[in-house]
Amino acid sequence: MLTETQPEKTAGQVAAAAPRPRKKRRARATLVALAVAIVAAGGYLAWSKWIAPADAAAQYATTAVQRGDLEDVVTATGTLQPRDFVDVGTQVSGQIRKLHVDVGAVVKQGDLLAEIDPTVFKSRVDADLAQLANLRAQLADREAQRVLAEQQFQRQQQLTRENATSADAVQTAAANLQSATAQIAALRAQIQQVESQLRGDEANLGYTRIYAPMTGTVVSQAAKQGQTLNANQQAPIILRIADLSTMTVQTQVSEADVSNLRVGMDVYFTTLGNERRRYYGKLRQINPTPEVVNNVVLYDALFDVPNPSGELMTQMTAQVFFVLASAKNALLVPISALEPLPGSGERRRGARSGAGTTPRVAPDPRTRFAGKEALVRVLNDQGVVEERKVQVGATNRVAAAIISGLEPGERVVTGMRSGERSVPTGRMPRTPRL
Repeated sequence: MLTETQPEKTAGQVAAAAPRPRKKRRARATLVALAVAIVAAGGYLAWSKWIAPADAAAQYATTAVQRGDLEDVVTATGTLQPRDFVDVGTQVSGQIRKLHVDVGAVVKQGDLLAEIDPTVFKSRVDADLAQLANLRAQLADREAQRVLAEQQFQRQQQLTRENATSADAVQTAAANLQSATAQIAALRAQIQQVESQLRGDEANLGYTRIYAPMTGTVVSQAAKQGQTLNANQQAPIILRIADLSTMTVQTQVSEADVSNLRVGMDVYFTTLGNERRRYYGKLRQINPTPEVVNNVVLYDALFDVPNPSGELMTQMTAQVFFVLASAKNALLVPISALEPLPGSGERRRGARSGAGTTPRVAPDPRTRFAGKEALVRVLNDQGVVEERKVQVGATNRVAAAIISGLEPGERVVTGMRSGERSVPTGRMPRTPRL
């Protein structure tokens, strides 16, 4: 409405000034609408994150309880060796005249394996025999002389009773008898010495023919035919015979795992050529003396395995599994689904250490729950997460066997999905108020 003092505007001026208020009102309306949308979006996000009920099935990571086999094992790498073997060497020096076997040959105990040139040893035996014959001839001569000396001494004794001889003659006859007896004793000692030497030379001559000390397979050959061997310092090895019907797996176990091993425990291994085939045995021995390799302390653990078909060979690499615990056709859950019981002295999942407290070292899951009671969180058909006490059997680093407390097909909580908040356990989510 125009005042009296204000001059009346023309129609053109009114038309030019009219659009300005309309544009301002539209801009304000746009800003208000944008602000309302931002506030609504923020409110929705806040409501959905802090107020809205959570869907437990979507919030938690769960897995179904299933039946299966479980093993808790200590793994190591080993090599295959024959359980019974012998290195066949020579006790005498000389040239190998003949080798009667090759690598891979199957021999029986007593079979001729090799021959050493016997010329030198045979000549020593012949010399001993000749010397022995000479000494025996001398012994026969001395025995004849002793008979004569004994007759002369008896004659002198008879003449003495008749006073027909002198004392000097009697003494000479007695001395001759004693001398003949002593010479016979000396010759007999020499004969024994030569006989002993002969037995040694005959043994050395026998050593030139090398026989198999056991039944088995020739697995290696260290000497060649025509090679000269020197046995003065040590016995040279010609070949090795092994019984391949039973193999020994020699495994090196670290000091961190060897305390878990027990003699008589179950163990199996696979080979590089056939990882699907398992060979089973029992731990036979743990050597007390370790071997240090690159500052790692390793202990030898040995066990035997039958090899009737001969498919296991010397120096094969074995991936060994020492079975600490096992469960067949058991109810299995992930180890992450287990929680300690209240009052067990362990912190439950999600608990935080107080300020200044020393963080606890995580216990080994193989001993933390094995054979004990624990808690699991089960998502039921109504979408409610409930706690349940279970009895745990064997465990490993990944899964646990449940003896009682769960049924096949039930879903257990293994953790939270990324970015989700927790829902109170055992309480139904509430409908938000509008």
